[in-house]
Amino acid sequence: MHLLLIFGIFYVSPAYTLKCYECVLGASGSCTGKEKECPSQDYQCGALKVTSYTGGSKLSADSKGCALPNECVEGSLNFGGARTVFTSKCCSSDLCNTQPAPDPSKSSPNGKKCFTCDGQKCTATLNCAGNEDGCITATVSVGGGKMTMKGCASKMMCANTQTAQMMEAIGAEMSCCQGDYCNSANSTSAGFFSPSHWPHTPQTPFLILSTSE
Repeated sequence: MHLLLIFGIFYVSPAYTLKCYECVLGASGSCTGKEKECPSQDYQCGALKVTSYTGGSKLSADSKGCALPNECVEGSLNFGGARTVFTSKCCSSDLCNTQPAPDPSKSSPNGKKCFTCDGQKCTATLNCAGNEDGCITATVSVGGGKMTMKGCASKMMCANTQTAQMMEAIGAEMSCCQGDYCNSANSTSAGFFSPSHWPHTPQTPFLILSTSE
């Protein structure tokens, strides 16, 4: 009897990890996926949809995989002429991410205002929409030079480490701030809520859901 009690104290059942469907971003309708075991108990199953609006065109792409809770985000990056909306759906049972993430809902102006760029000038006003509660400045290296983009962003997108990986993967630097027009040319260091640490391993742009072994 005593031996059984001792065995019961020291026996720990193996950690159970979820199995999820996984597929990389592709054109809408092409994300079917294969089964994959998540690397640890910290992960859920998730589905991500990235919807980009440029001019009058709309392009959506879907992915599925294992995701940490803080990767199940909804938000947007809005540079005026181009707006990218992220929607996700996460769940906590085996192979539960069969359905794609929902389409983004229609968003209305929320009263927040940021600077945006029109050609070489970044003095135009952009009315933020949805849950875009901050301003963003992004600098991208193009053809040996640098291009600056300004606009609105959801705080959760700026504070998400995976967004930082996305920006680094495309050779961009990003900073966010709070307050109307805080992303002016002479206000680039105050009030940031961007990540304090930039990862050193770039991932495929927009591939937010984890694909690690």
